[in-house]
Amino acid sequence: MEIKKIAVCGTLESSDCMVTVEPGTKGIELELESAVIRQYGKQIKKVTFETLDRLGVENAKIRMVDKGALDCTIKARVEGAVFRASEHEGKIDWGGAVR
Repeated sequence: MEIKKIAVCGTLESSDCMVTVEPGTKGIELELESAVIRQYGKQIKKVTFETLDRLGVENAKIRMVDKGALDCTIKARVEGAVFRASEHEGKIDWGGAVR
């Protein structure tokens, strides 16, 4: 999936995360800010990269501000931001690409 514009999904509320996606040229560049990065940073990155891979995203800049989101929330926010940024038209199989 090609990222065509900047898009955001999520909030800065507790137990959520805000994901910003924009076009990139050097593969996936992830900038992560999290209050729980020492405990869960590796898992947050793993879930993010797996989700991007399932969506077919090869080049993008991702900025994530995590406020203690669960894996399912991270997947949903990444998926939402990517669909918005790719200007995806037609039927969106929400949750179908992310298992």
